[in-house]
Amino acid sequence: MGKMHAPVEFVQQVKRESSKFVKTLGPEYRGFFWQRGYGMFSVSPTHLVDAEEYVRNQEEHHRKKTFQEEFREFLKRYGIEYDEQYVWD
Repeated sequence: MGKMHAPVEFVQQVKRESSKFVKTLGPEYRGFFWQRGYGMFSVSPTHLVDAEEYVRNQEEHHRKKTFQEEFREFLKRYGIEYDEQYVWD
C-alpha cells in the first residue's frame, strides 16, 4: 500500500468495488453487502505463500473454525484489546 494511502481508504475502495462486482454475478446477489468494520493485518514476505494458500482454501478452512472464532484468536494472539459489541454487525 505504501505510506500515501490510509488503510481505511484502501479498505473502503476494495469493499466498494468488490461489492459492485459481486452484484453483477446474478440477481441472487442483489442484496450483498460487506459488514461495516474491518480488520487489517500485515503479512511478512516470508509468510506470503501461506497467506495466499489460506485465502484459496478459506471456505474449507471455515468449516472447521468460524471467521469470528479465528478473528478473536488473531486479536488475542497479537494483544489487541477489543470490545465485543463493536466487532460484529
